[in-house]
Amino acid sequence: QVQLVESGGGLVQPGGSLRLSCAASGFTFSNYAMSWYRQAPGKQRELVARISSLRSSTNYANSVKGRFTISRDNAKNTVYLQMNSLNAEDTAVYYCNAQAGITRDYWGQGTQVTVSS
Repeated sequence: QVQLVESGGGLVQPGGSLRLSCAASGFTFSNYAMSWYRQAPGKQRELVARISSLRSSTNYANSVKGRFTISRDNAKNTVYLQMNSLNAEDTAVYYCNAQAGITRDYWGQGTQVTVSS
């Protein structure tokens, strides 16, 4: 059974930091590109960051470049999102995604991140 379990969300003040984790099970983690998406109220889900399966190359949304860092630990079947210099526009539900081709596409349940003073 495929599972992606996010953790690490919460309430943080502007300028603060959070580290999200996504623990994967039920599939060969190292074969999958891993991504973080987010969805704010009234907005479409958007890609935040992606890390490839092989060379761990990374891509980021322009809005988070220089502030967020995605990483993976294949030994622990876990992907991380380090988020620094958070602002109110980063408030959203953050989702973990695993993808290997069109038919192998899995999602976590999401974790809420709220940036507020």
